[in-house]
Amino acid sequence: MGLKERYDFDSLVNEAESRVLAELDVQIGKTPGICTCQDCVLDMAAYALNKVRPAYRVSLMGSMYANTPRQAEYAREISKAVKEGIAKVKANPSHD
Repeated sequence: MGLKERYDFDSLVNEAESRVLAELDVQIGKTPGICTCQDCVLDMAAYALNKVRPAYRVSLMGSMYANTPRQAEYAREISKAVKEGIAKVKANPSHD
């Protein structure tokens, strides 16, 4: 029996994902001329998520712990990665 059958991993959350998606939503709204089809948006999110440090948590307490004084630095890291992802996908969209 594997780990997935013995334990509930649904509570294991990468906090970076929700933060990247929120920042992507903001930046897409401020960036004219980009494709917002599903493929392009997912590529932007994947690019940014691969650039930022993961921030896994398993409880609400873990989420509160993740909001430390380093939060501003992490927000800048996410913002930069999202901006780069948008630029990359804008220059090289997933479709013709």
